[in-house]
Amino acid sequence: MPEGDTVWLTAHRMHGALAGHLLTHCDLRVPKLATVDLTGRTVLDVAPRGKHLLTRVEGGLTLHSHLRMDGAWRVYAAGERWRGGPAHQIRAVLGTETHTAVGYRLPVLGLLRTTDEPTVVGHLGPDLLGPDWDLDEAVRRLCADPARPLGDALLDQRNVAGIGNVYKCELAFLARVTPWLPVGDLPPGVPERLLATAHRLLVANKDRFERRTTTSGHPDRPLYVYGRGNRPCHRCGTPIRWDDRHERVSYWCPRCQKGPGPAPEPGGGPTP
Repeated sequence: MPEGDTVWLTAHRMHGALAGHLLTHCDLRVPKLATVDLTGRTVLDVAPRGKHLLTRVEGGLTLHSHLRMDGAWRVYAAGERWRGGPAHQIRAVLGTETHTAVGYRLPVLGLLRTTDEPTVVGHLGPDLLGPDWDLDEAVRRLCADPARPLGDALLDQRNVAGIGNVYKCELAFLARVTPWLPVGDLPPGVPERLLATAHRLLVANKDRFERRTTTSGHPDRPLYVYGRGNRPCHRCGTPIRWDDRHERVSYWCPRCQKGPGPAPEPGGGPTP
């Protein structure tokens, strides 16, 4: 699942392959960009901003993409077979003489002037992997609405940019609170420690696609709770619970994490 660390690594690989090189092939397979051809322009930079990707090309243009839940960019050497998915899932192809970047299942793809980038990323909070990272500002934004559930506040990119559903669940576990605890009920000092941990984890994971949040070196224990429904908690052995009634599934340990659980739906039964 693409989160800030995955987007950073994707941008890093695309930058290394494309930046400074002339585009010899461009195919943007979305209706609004069907007539756009960037062939002949030099790629200047590929930069991450939270969970957004900004591919800047000669002439003051930026190709903006967002991976959301299952989008991906793959980089291939010239002549290498593309293996990122079936052809009908391809939304963008950017090629040079030596490499080709292929965008699969991209839910957001647009072209804008580089000077207009703030219109698509200007709303974002401090970027956990960006040069603007500011812990104090991130804490201020996170705590601005004390009644808001922690999980919702962490996912709001206007508070802090780069946290997705995996980190939401893992950070709540590490803070020993449920994702539904109101931010204002966090003990003193916890917001600061939680966001400092978020920064540390994303930095540690940004150079690899295999995300790890645990301190265990065991290959089968990369995460504490995410994706581990009904399996024993690494700390206490209690079965991990989950709430899958929404697009983003929440996982938590009912023993290690204090706070409210998910609100029951009218007439509904308990979560698994």
